[in-house]
Formats: sequence, structure tokens, C-alpha cells
Amino acid sequence: MKILVLNSGSSSLKYQLFDMKDESVLCKGLVDRIGLDGSYIKHNTNGNEVVKEYKIENHSSAIRLVLNFLLDKDLGVIQSVDEIDAIGHRVVHGGEYFSDSVIVNQEVKSAIKACFDLAPL
Repeated sequence: MKILVLNSGSSSLKYQLFDMKDESVLCKGLVDRIGLDGSYIKHNTNGNEVVKEYKIENHSSAIRLVLNFLLDKDLGVIQSVDEIDAIGHRVVHGGEYFSDSVIVNQEVKSAIKACFDLAPL
């Protein structure tokens, strides 16, 4: 099982892809300065780090860029996005609703929205 873990901030996106067979990190990286001048991706596979500048206008573009790197014939670690079995993302504040990992459903989305005032970004 491969799990993509994301940590999205207001102008950054950190990521790691884990292979849960042996709990190894297949790759990790950072997309930084999203929506700002000088935006870039730093992608690391087995100690081989690549840094490239791109115009990254929003978080949707950042996710597409990460997927492109995960699938890249030279730098990538998967052949298809179908190899990703699950995606995890941290939530800034779960209030009194969440203290452990949960599967996101409509009830969870509503509870997260109820916490927007605590962490609007």
C-alpha cells in the first residue's frame, strides 16, 4: 500500500509518499511560494534532490506539479496514480471533534467547516 501524505499551507505544499510494506519513504518534497514570485519545487528521491523554479499560481497547480514529479520517468517513483492507495492531509485545527485520523465524509467536512474561525486558511 502506498500513501501520499500532504501538508498544505497558505503558500506551500509539503508531501511524502510512503510504501507501507516496509514503511519506507519513497520520496518527499516541498512546493513553496505558491502564488508568489520565485515559486519552486524541491523533490527528493533516495537522497537525490532536485530544485526547479516554476510559475505556480495556486494549490491545484502545485498538486499537478507534485503528481508530475511522482510520475516522471527519471525522478518519479510510481508508474501510475493508481498506485496511490490513500491520501492523508493534516487539518490545522479539529477543535473538540478530532484527536485521531478519520476518513473524510460529509459529517467530517461539516465538523471541519465549523472550525474555520479557528484557522481560516
